[in-house]
Amino acid sequence: MLIALCLAVPADAARLRHERQDYLDANLRAIFYHELGHALIDVMKLPIFGQEEDAADVLSVFLIDALFDNDLAVEMAYHTARGFLGEAKVRTGAEPAYWDVHGPDLQRYYTFVCLFYGAKPGQRRAVARDLELPEPRQATCRDEYEQARESWGEVIKQLYENGPGKSIRFLTDHRVDEYGRFTAAVMQQVIDEMNAEMSLPKRVLVRVEDCGTANAFYDGKTREIIMCTEFARYLHDLAPNR
Repeated sequence: MLIALCLAVPADAARLRHERQDYLDANLRAIFYHELGHALIDVMKLPIFGQEEDAADVLSVFLIDALFDNDLAVEMAYHTARGFLGEAKVRTGAEPAYWDVHGPDLQRYYTFVCLFYGAKPGQRRAVARDLELPEPRQATCRDEYEQARESWGEVIKQLYENGPGKSIRFLTDHRVDEYGRFTAAVMQQVIDEMNAEMSLPKRVLVRVEDCGTANAFYDGKTREIIMCTEFARYLHDLAPNR
């Protein structure tokens, strides 16, 4: 279920406001799932063959598919994919940072769409079409998803087998702005949902706070996922004007 809070957007644009809230909600969840991937790799000492950022991206799309019914997962996938496209447009004309630990935005976009489509290709042909996933890549998506399920699926299964608990803790700075409050509301719901179903082997703390930059990251020294308030504002500015 998506959070609906009133942000500072024109009152005569209720539909657009609602769409932007859903866009923010979906992208914040996807970002959190990505950072959770880093946390699980750390606390569970998971082997990673390749870039850790790629592995965290795979967990994000795997959880969007696994934790929600198909209709809601599809809605979230559209919003999250458009988040990747929004970031790519911001960098239009700039050479991709090939040195960065993250892959280029458009590559991450197509991999996200491919994995999501590959989870249920019979039901998601419209997703592949609408998000313009080329047919040559579509041909590999079922196998790519199966690889994700065989790796991350076993990890998440273990967490469910641990049973419910309070292994993910939440803190927020109550002095944050409206975007911080929105982020905090989404994070509180996500954490409550996960704690009700599963437990991590070690406690992980989630913080929402001002960082001075639009970012989210995992700190392995303190086992904390930091969701910066500035990220929600950045995402809001990237939201498609539809």
